[in-house]
Amino acid sequence: MTPAARVQAAIEILDEVIASARDDGPPADTIVTRYFKTRRYAGSKDRRAVRDLVFRAIRAVAERPVSGRAAMLALAESDATLLNLFGEARGPEALGDNEAVAERGTVPSWLGAELSPLVGIEEWPALLERAPLDLRVNVARVSRDALLPQFEGAEPTRLSPWGIRLPSDSRVDDHPAFAEGLFEVQDEGSQLIALACTPLGGNKVLDLCAGAGGKALALAAAAPDAEILATDSNRSRLSKLGPRAERAGALIAVRLVNPPHELDELADVRGQADVVLVDAPCSGSGTWRRNPEGRWRLTPERLDRVVALQSRLLDMAAELVRPGGRIVYAVCSLLSREGAGQIQDFLSRRSSWIVEETPIAAGRLDHVGKLLTPGHDGTDGFFVARLVRPC
Repeated sequence: MTPAARVQAAIEILDEVIASARDDGPPADTIVTRYFKTRRYAGSKDRRAVRDLVFRAIRAVAERPVSGRAAMLALAESDATLLNLFGEARGPEALGDNEAVAERGTVPSWLGAELSPLVGIEEWPALLERAPLDLRVNVARVSRDALLPQFEGAEPTRLSPWGIRLPSDSRVDDHPAFAEGLFEVQDEGSQLIALACTPLGGNKVLDLCAGAGGKALALAAAAPDAEILATDSNRSRLSKLGPRAERAGALIAVRLVNPPHELDELADVRGQADVVLVDAPCSGSGTWRRNPEGRWRLTPERLDRVVALQSRLLDMAAELVRPGGRIVYAVCSLLSREGAGQIQDFLSRRSSWIVEETPIAAGRLDHVGKLLTPGHDGTDGFFVARLVRPC
């Protein structure tokens, strides 16, 4: 492919990404992979170059653009070489008068006021930097020190005692230690959420929004004798946990639940859990460096919906935890309404609940919880808080 043809390919992919963001379709990575499956003539260098263009354009534009061409023109404003490719053979059409050009930016304008006050504008560039690849060592089977030498360029994570950090372009899915269940790919911040649960042997732990089970697996590795139940309403995501647990040698019970009947379906564990982890669905604003098109997916209406869901899940968790047990609430978000604001609202409804210090050596105090950010902690963005049910 010529350089101009690569730009045209990137524009076509961006058009699909924009439509997918609008319609809640597949992520950009999936769209890029699918695009090249039907274009076998593109070599590996072409694929890498086009992918790089796509994600550079996504990172450059905060608001969902009107077209892939508008996004690419925004990127080209600061790259004359790129701009000169418009009008070349097999490339994008030549520039016309009054072309639509997307506005460059980091945070969508409507979201700026929603960010936690701790996330100042000086931290915004870090929200879109390429993230490293973090691994969580399965400490039930192997020590981090034993696994570290098996990876080129590896270093121990600074905050999680279970973590190994690799360069962002590392490939580990075909590593022998992965097939042996000795590690999982998991951001250091996500590992810290599991640490915040402080699971103990014999504890009954309920992972209420388990998804594909990353945190349930971390909890099982940290406390192999704990009784862990992972639930979710998404059958497709939850179905991935079984094979992952088998590979890791983890004993985790799995249960699919159906909103709004979760409490009825969990009647046998109601009021019995020592720990309920509520890793709630959220805006995903803490993961923009991995999924920058997430900014294009989020709307005020979608944010309102997830905030309402988080509130319902917290109230549900309050019924499932035993007296003296705790809720650990977490969201991969940097927005106050989803983090500190959500906990303030919960305490206004249940004033007898006790706030407990979050036992992780990271983050900054945000009301009664901790906020982890890419700029301050080098992790994905997370809010986490611990609440104890009165006896």
